[in-house]
Amino acid sequence: QLVESGGGLVQTGDSLRLSCAASGGALSIYAVGWFRQASGKEREFVAAINYSGDSTSCADSVKGRFTISRDNAKNTVYLQMNSLKPEDTAVYYCAAANRFGVLSKTYEYDYWGQGTQVTVSS
Repeated sequence: QLVESGGGLVQTGDSLRLSCAASGGALSIYAVGWFRQASGKEREFVAAINYSGDSTSCADSVKGRFTISRDNAKNTVYLQMNSLKPEDTAVYYCAAANRFGVLSKTYEYDYWGQGTQVTVSS
């Protein structure tokens, strides 16, 4: 089971750090991704990291502002979000896949969390 936390209401330019924790299993063996879904829009890729943490990828829309990382000892993956914009407002989901590589497609993931709301006010 994946559980996201760290969302909230912030102002433009603020920062948030989202966490994705796993219970009932070792997240360290899984590739993990962050996706987001704004109201009325499709779920979109944000960032992903491979199981060992030495390879990452980010969507162009967040490159330079968001950073994905993981602490396998804590069974947790993080999404550091800086310089937040109103267009970053969405429900953020983490997902895990027992596959190699950095995965950016929703269908590549096997497990999903329930999501955490991020709202950025202008």
